[in-house]
Amino acid sequence: MKMNDAVVVVTGANRGLGLALVHAAIGAGARKVYAGARDPKQLAALVEHSGGRVVPLALDITDARSLAAAAEHAPEVTVLFNNAGVLTSYNVLTATSEEMTHDFGTNFFGTLAATKAFLPALERAAQVGPAAVVNVLSVASLANVPALAAYSASKAAASSITQALRVELLKKRVSVHGVFAGAIDTDMVRGMEMAKTSPEDVAKGILEGLLRGEEDIAPDPMSRGLFEMWSRDPKSVERQLGTISG
Repeated sequence: MKMNDAVVVVTGANRGLGLALVHAAIGAGARKVYAGARDPKQLAALVEHSGGRVVPLALDITDARSLAAAAEHAPEVTVLFNNAGVLTSYNVLTATSEEMTHDFGTNFFGTLAATKAFLPALERAAQVGPAAVVNVLSVASLANVPALAAYSASKAAASSITQALRVELLKKRVSVHGVFAGAIDTDMVRGMEMAKTSPEDVAKGILEGLLRGEEDIAPDPMSRGLFEMWSRDPKSVERQLGTISG
């Protein structure tokens, strides 16, 4: 997979890892990056300094009309980064059904809906060159973090559907990649005491893994260590993640 001259969509591009992915894609040679956000006005500074290579895209992955309009606005996409995610539900015994539904609505159903919305464009791209879907998952997809219990479950579900999409989209010559990121220094886990990697370094790791053609990408030191441990002894990862406190 090459990024040079690619046309990219990044969901949740207004801050954190999404914003870093926009910069990383531009730096890797993408011809155009559609930066998706619920409120495109938040992208004004990014767009202004991009020399026309970043295009704001009104996008709410939980809204079918918004997805349809965004897909129509970006008909030439070759790489979709499903980055948008939320963390609303924590302890599985105290989180409300509404909080858990919110996490699944974005992290699982929204990721799938975005993939389906942009799939016609990706199929067209695959007829002439590389096309890819990149799902930003989490090490919590490998084993549950009880302090983020329902969030972890939604990311595990997203990991499972990533495997299904990989099989289905192989027939359409669209590659599917899962990113098992560790703790990223963003607002989402700002209050949790643990080692974190900067969004910029994680974005760089994601791009490097994509360019190498890795189906399962571990983009940071925490994820690489846990992924290696998980491949040898999944129970040890379950025990380690179980020690993380909110």
